[in-house]
This record gives sequence, structure tokens and C-alpha cells, in this order.
Amino acid sequence: MKFRLTMQSTNSKTGPIPVSTSSSDTCPLTCPLRRDSADPDSGGCYASGGPLAIVWRQVDSAGIAWRAFLRSVASIPLGALWRHNQAGDLPGKGNDIDAGKLLELAAAQSGRRGFTYTHKPPTAANAQAIQAANAQGFTVNLSANDLAEADELAALAIGPVVVLLPSTIQGPQKLRTPEGKHVVVCPATYSEKVNCKSCELCSVSSRKSIVGFPAHGSSKRKADSVANG
Repeated sequence: MKFRLTMQSTNSKTGPIPVSTSSSDTCPLTCPLRRDSADPDSGGCYASGGPLAIVWRQVDSAGIAWRAFLRSVASIPLGALWRHNQAGDLPGKGNDIDAGKLLELAAAQSGRRGFTYTHKPPTAANAQAIQAANAQGFTVNLSANDLAEADELAALAIGPVVVLLPSTIQGPQKLRTPEGKHVVVCPATYSEKVNCKSCELCSVSSRKSIVGFPAHGSSKRKADSVANG
């Protein structure tokens, strides 16, 4: 596993906040958006195309090691909002979360307002690690592939939930999951006046609403097939 911390992102969607990138071997094998080299029609991950894909490949080949990454995180100014993993997933190769490393990351960022997302399956061990990180002030959002799965993840009560939405959903809409949970479409996806820095919704671990992200990027058609179930 390799990592990179960029102290000021130039991504208009995040705004000028610190963002990190983790190598692709942290991504779970179970993620339906993961690209299989043997299947050119697979995939759908927004990070597999465009400028971010270049950064991701650079991290795969020349990222920094874990301890150096923790020191970088600890250098983020106190109180600052930051996003872990503009690409990649929680520490641990494949489907498994390395609980020890996740708690080290939560400790290193203590006093900051870090948030991230995970597609790793919520096994008993993974769920325990996610819940512990949220309890320590590092917000880990569980990523659902569709609205029905969003209900399933919310029922675990181990962290806030986000969900992939069809690309046809544009702008603010009144959306509900099958079980009636409120879904807020990420405002940065439809307003140039909003970004992660100004919104901060995904950093609130105690929120009840589910944040929805319409499929986007060069592979959005493949992501649409996942979001539509």
C-alpha cells in the first residue's frame, strides 16, 4: 500500500482542502465499480479516468509508505477539513480493513475534521473498525451501490451512508430510499458555488440523511448500470 497527501486540492468539487490518495490495492475486490483487467466492459469508478487516474497511477508506483503518510496527516492544521481518499479505500488490501492502521489514522488526524468513504464489505471485523473510527472523530461513510443497499448499510448503525445515484438525477430532488430514508443529492454535483469545503455534510458522522452522488466521469454509463440495480 502506498499513499499521497496533497495539502491543497485544485479539484473544484472538493475546494482547496487537503486530500489524500491511496493505492489501488486498497480497493475491495467486491466493489462493482472496480475495473477487471480481464474484462474491458467492467468498471465505472470515476477515479479510473481523467486527471485523477494519472495521479492514482503515480501513487501506485511512487507513493509514500504508511508511517510517512501518518506524519503528513498530522501536519494538517488543527481544525481543518480534509478528505481521505479521492481515490482508493481504507487501509488494508482488498476486502479487509486493517483495523490497527485505521485507528492509527484516526489518531493522527485527531483535532482535524477528516472524512472518507469505503466500499469495503461490512463484515463483522470491518464494521467494528468503521464504528471505532467514527467514534474517534474520523468520519467514515459507507458507500452503497443503490438505494436498497443504502437502507441495508444504514441499518448497521456504524456510520453515515452515501449512495450512488443514476446520472439522470440532476439538481436538488426529493428522494427517498425504499424504506423512506431521506436522500440529499450532493450540492457540489449541480452547483458551481458549492464544494466540500463549503458544504461539509459528508464530514458529519451523526447525520441521518443519506448523501447521493449521481454517476459521473468517463465511465458513468457503467456506473449507471450499478446504480440502477
